[in-house]
Amino acid sequence: MTERKVIAMGRKAKDFLLKDQDGEDFRLAAYRGNRILLSFHPLAWTPICAQQMKDLDRKHRSFQKFNTLAVGLSVDSVPCKAAWAKSLKLRHTRLLADFWPHGGVAKSLGILRPEGFSERANILLDETGKVVFTKVYPIRHVPDLNEILAALAAPAVTKRSAR
Repeated sequence: MTERKVIAMGRKAKDFLLKDQDGEDFRLAAYRGNRILLSFHPLAWTPICAQQMKDLDRKHRSFQKFNTLAVGLSVDSVPCKAAWAKSLKLRHTRLLADFWPHGGVAKSLGILRPEGFSERANILLDETGKVVFTKVYPIRHVPDLNEILAALAAPAVTKRSAR
């Protein structure tokens, strides 16, 4: 596997426009003033990815306490995301389709794998869109959201990166 360079701490994430599972636009810049958790999963319809998205949905209120919007992203299409979100019974979590250009957002953040899907990763942005936390997880591991909540609770969202 070739080493990719994950977006650096303190760098601003490029604005993007993606559709969610309901076909609604999600423009990153529209959420300035909020913290954003970009939670990337490789592909829909896999058990580990399903657990990751269900965990995001369950922690919705915890994220709200920290003025944070958590979204799930993968290279799957909008119709795929719609069917999957319905099957998972997600109530709060928006699933974004990084479908076209294929993996464009994942690529801009340095987490698109050569196989054509993203790493399993969490990238936390502050209110201005700057990266304050990144972690790439083993592809077969469900991310620990408690570490994200701990980062959010840290004074001024401690700037750190984990690998």
